[in-house]
Amino acid sequence: MTIQRINRKNIISHLLEFQLALAGKKITDMMDAHNWRFEFTITNDQLGQFRNYSVPLLKKIFRFNKIKAEETFEWFWKNFGLRIKNL
Repeated sequence: MTIQRINRKNIISHLLEFQLALAGKKITDMMDAHNWRFEFTITNDQLGQFRNYSVPLLKKIFRFNKIKAEETFEWFWKNFGLRIKNL
């Protein structure tokens, strides 16, 4: 297995894989599930971890300021985010 360098072309798939890993799933699980965004869940703590990982990464890859990186994360979350499980 070779480690790919994260860049503008593969950032979405990387963030999606990271998010699914927090839920204990993989891309193949996502492809097998009919409605994966609602079947897979993460907690609020995991969402915080995901945000803390994603925003600095978006800043670095796209050379955004913090506000633009947070807006981009919100866009990603609205389009690809998993359901939050209330404990």
